[in-house]
Amino acid sequence: MIAPPIAEKLNANAEGARTVVGLGIQLGIPLAAFSASIAYFDSYRSGRLASNLIQAQRDYFGAHTYERIDREGTFHTSWGA
Repeated sequence: MIAPPIAEKLNANAEGARTVVGLGIQLGIPLAAFSASIAYFDSYRSGRLASNLIQAQRDYFGAHTYERIDREGTFHTSWGA
């Protein structure tokens, strides 16, 4: 997806793909794979996303730690009741 020829084609056709999925939603036609592909494309090309919930879940269930955007380093929260 980062190779220039492929990236150009994806970017050139993204709007059309969104139109198809939007129309499918309006008509009640499930396009699960198509809409998931667009979501993956959007997440892949985004520099920063709200992944804090995923990091919190990983930390809670396995003490994997997490990073913050406002401070350097890794963190772990004591999630006990």
